[in-house]
Amino acid sequence: MRDHRHLIFIPLAALLAILPLILKGPSCGHDFEFHLRNWLEVSSQWKQGVLFPHWEFTAAWNSGEPRFVFYPPLSWTIGAVLGLLLPWVAVPTTFIWLALISCGLTMYRLAREWTSSSKALIAAAFYMVNPYMLFVFYERAAYAELLAAAWIPLLLLAVLRPRLTLPGIAVPIGLLWLTNAPAAVMGSYTFALVGAIRIVSTYRTAQGSQTALREAVKIAAGAILGIGLAACYVLPAAIEQRWVQISMPIIRGVRYQDNFFFGHLGEPSHDAILRTASLCGVALLILTGVFTATALYSGSQEPNLSPAESGARKRTILALFLLTCIIAFLLTSPSAFLWRHVPELSNLQFPWRFCAILGATTTALLALAMPGTKPHRAVVAAIALTLTLALTFGGNYFFRQPCYAAATVPSLVASFYNGGRYDPTDEYTPIGADPEALQHSNPASWIAATPTDPAPQTAAGDYSIALARRLHFYVSTPVPRYIVLSLRDYSAWRITINGTPNDSRPHRKDGLIALPIASGISKIDITYARTPDQTAGWIITALSAASLLFVSRKHEQIT
Repeated sequence: MRDHRHLIFIPLAALLAILPLILKGPSCGHDFEFHLRNWLEVSSQWKQGVLFPHWEFTAAWNSGEPRFVFYPPLSWTIGAVLGLLLPWVAVPTTFIWLALISCGLTMYRLAREWTSSSKALIAAAFYMVNPYMLFVFYERAAYAELLAAAWIPLLLLAVLRPRLTLPGIAVPIGLLWLTNAPAAVMGSYTFALVGAIRIVSTYRTAQGSQTALREAVKIAAGAILGIGLAACYVLPAAIEQRWVQISMPIIRGVRYQDNFFFGHLGEPSHDAILRTASLCGVALLILTGVFTATALYSGSQEPNLSPAESGARKRTILALFLLTCIIAFLLTSPSAFLWRHVPELSNLQFPWRFCAILGATTTALLALAMPGTKPHRAVVAAIALTLTLALTFGGNYFFRQPCYAAATVPSLVASFYNGGRYDPTDEYTPIGADPEALQHSNPASWIAATPTDPAPQTAAGDYSIALARRLHFYVSTPVPRYIVLSLRDYSAWRITINGTPNDSRPHRKDGLIALPIASGISKIDITYARTPDQTAGWIITALSAASLLFVSRKHEQIT
């Protein structure tokens, strides 16, 4: 990334891409409330001394869920940091701007492998505002997936560059797993597939089997190191799945078989979203065909390439095209047998999520397709800006979602700080808890004669975001009773009553905690314990980071 003079263009292009959001406010897409509430919750816990949150206290009508164990930390960390630095009304748009800058920079780096810095800027601009990217942050407001799109070009670069390096492989894989789980699954399979294509290609050339074996070992080692970097998230999320109903959201409408291109379920909202995603994917597939043909032709007409360089360029083009063909197949119903049997694939829910990979491969082929001539910088800037503005305003027109009064940023912020209540995330529901049995107006706690008693109808909703009031308090009763907490039971909770651990609690259908208390005054203390899987995850991450630092220094000494 030595061409620093050109890089100022990328933040400016990203600013143009969010211009409609600056002028008209954010687009309240499907996941808008989910992400904003995450950022509010994390920033609130930070202020109260919880440095690495695990529990989301405001979900499930203020009874909470272990959301931050299972949702990767990078996006909610960035959002919470922005919330501490900026007015909340500016946070969503700023997050999008930063994510788009990251996407532009990484695509610029990938494109520079094959084209000049000026033309790499055109590729960067297209990647930032390609149809699926606009669909992601306008219609879906899937901010974590948007941020994950920044690491996909680095993943392709890692396996397509002439020389494989362990840091080059490990860093994007680790970043993907720390950003978004579906993107990490897709990215891992993409990396494995392109890596296999590279190994076969190496074996078939004059480099022979020993070189192919070395590359295979390096690819595998880099992938393992990358997952190790993210072990602080991956290991607890994998192990603690047995404590939640992780498969609950695999229902009609969000199953892979309901979301192949141009499917029809008979539900207007579902079918409209699917049609929009399908059109974005088809547009990218058509462009891929055009760019592939152009890249092959322009490569054959390039006189400055040696036979080795020409062969390597052609193999790169064909690898990207083959990857695109496989993705195209996965987007259609005949691929259902793969979705049923390939590990973790069915958990993606929406096959059209592979358009995130498709956006990167299409843009990479655009970089390969651009002719070898050197246009004037003003021409390049005009092309890139025109492309950015045209696609941006097109995306704003087709994909923007309205913000209803209760879903605006000021309303959501006020709701959070004033005890607003909202529904649970199904897949994070603790085992044994029935979300349908959970009352929406429960107070923070109530005294009950039996552990299964519901809250009194006259109880007031006295919820507070102050964790000290929820987790450390006194309760008084003249006779032995139970105290029911508006806090769902989870295996990581450690509870003491007057200093005595309470390890066995009666079951409630709604999953809330019920504690037996003696007559008189009882002191209740609740803490979220560091589980062995979390400790092991952080140890693996630390060891992987140390290994990465060592390998990076060795690589610098060699080069």
